[in-house]
Amino acid sequence: MYLEKLELHNFRNYENALLDFSAKINVLLGQNAQGKTNLLEAIYVLALTRSHRTSNDKELLRFGSDHAQLKGILQKKTGNLPLELSITKNGKKGRVNHLDSSRLSNYVGKCNVILFAPEDLALVKGSPAVRRRFIDMEFGQIAPSYLYELSQYRTVLKQRNLYLKQLQTKQANDKLYLQILSEQLAQHGGKIIAKRMAFLAQLEKYATDLHAQITQGKEKLTLHYQTTLKDIGQLDASQISQQLQEKYAQIEAKEIFQGTTLVGPHRDDVSFFINQKDVQVYGSQGQQRTVALSVKLAEIEVMHEKTGEYPILLLDDVLSELDGNRQTHLLKAIQDKVQTFLTTPALNDVAKQLINEPKIFKINNGQITPKTTAQQEIKEEI
Repeated sequence: MYLEKLELHNFRNYENALLDFSAKINVLLGQNAQGKTNLLEAIYVLALTRSHRTSNDKELLRFGSDHAQLKGILQKKTGNLPLELSITKNGKKGRVNHLDSSRLSNYVGKCNVILFAPEDLALVKGSPAVRRRFIDMEFGQIAPSYLYELSQYRTVLKQRNLYLKQLQTKQANDKLYLQILSEQLAQHGGKIIAKRMAFLAQLEKYATDLHAQITQGKEKLTLHYQTTLKDIGQLDASQISQQLQEKYAQIEAKEIFQGTTLVGPHRDDVSFFINQKDVQVYGSQGQQRTVALSVKLAEIEVMHEKTGEYPILLLDDVLSELDGNRQTHLLKAIQDKVQTFLTTPALNDVAKQLINEPKIFKINNGQITPKTTAQQEIKEEI
């Protein structure tokens, strides 16, 4: 798939913009704070209905505006697909093929995107919450049932934590109600854990090969799902749910004492191992970045395997964070395969040599000027 057209109204620092993109590589060229990342964010929001930079939708509105609108024409194997997202201070509304979506969860998944920003290089050394969010955002695009279970889990988790607080402070004493909430939470939690483990197995299949290529076969990468539950590798969702229920019964007193749910997918993590050593603990910064790059590139192949379409890749000033070897592997992996949007203040020598016929957009203070696709012009442009 690829995004053929994008239309913006009152989004961030863009009052109005209408753009036609290349199906291959689009370079968003400009100095900092001019609007490059805002344009990338607009594509991300059009696809996922939420920003990767803020949870406050009001920040997406142009200063002085009370609404924003994003429109796109997506080209897929089945033909073109118009998408439209309206954002107001009161919420968001999506339209697919000119028809209103009853829920945003029905809208998400029509356009698959993968964002790779400098902060993604901290996927390995960052907090467990970073890695959980990574799984939830990426897997949720290709598995609507996962998003549903996650939404249900979060709702029950909020109710359960509130009731644990009430038990802790003696404002409630009905243990039967706690057991009911525990059972509901375990049912959704078991499905989430089973789906996460299946997703990680697919991701590992591609990431291991990519990592071996980048390291010239010197390192073997493996991914591990970290949970407090024991020996669940061969269990199905219902069996994992049963184990979760048993765990909640075992630690009931402790959870009441602390007033919070201590076990479940909201506490789980992912770890990365190189040659059987934990990269987060023993890996160098270079190894951690190579792992992050391998995993992000593996996402492309997983999405293609699951949907039959390659996703759109958004690279937000990543080249400046990678050395020549990693840049080469990144650009070779996406060349002529994935529609890519790349933000940068300037293209370095590696990029000039590897990017064939990009479409360049010069961005200055929210004004976008399409340039040329000729390779020679890149050198003059920067």
